[in-house]
Amino acid sequence: MDYALRAARDKAVDIAGRYPECWVLGADTVVEVDGAILGKPPGVEAAREMLRFLSGRGHQVHTAVSLVIAGKHRELVDTADVRFVELEDDVIAWYVASGEPMDKAGAYAVQGIGGLLVAEVQGSPNTVVGLPIHRLPELFSAHGLEFWRLLRTW
Repeated sequence: MDYALRAARDKAVDIAGRYPECWVLGADTVVEVDGAILGKPPGVEAAREMLRFLSGRGHQVHTAVSLVIAGKHRELVDTADVRFVELEDDVIAWYVASGEPMDKAGAYAVQGIGGLLVAEVQGSPNTVVGLPIHRLPELFSAHGLEFWRLLRTW
């Protein structure tokens, strides 16, 4: 979780440094299984290993979000519990060959064909996708801003 928080903050602070007049939102997602953190797979074999590891198991998806406004950052982490179906090796090979897992934490995208691998999500599906939008009002409030009022004027 700390890694995701640091990465989300670093992304937002970096962009905000280049565009100081803008509000910048950064996010990062990690998958956690029994204390092991799974980020994006560095290659095809790593993607296969991650998917074998997740097969038939529950895990947590942590998405950290950082909002930078006028050089100040506020952040939060949201967590969802996900359980995978049992995966046969040929299904894993097919999914990895699709290319979808290669830039996704835990080697899957619930919003894509990787959704076929997911038996259950407890918590916000948006957290699993990578941006827990239901928590944005809280993040803006931490900056002293009323999210819904801002949204209505947009």
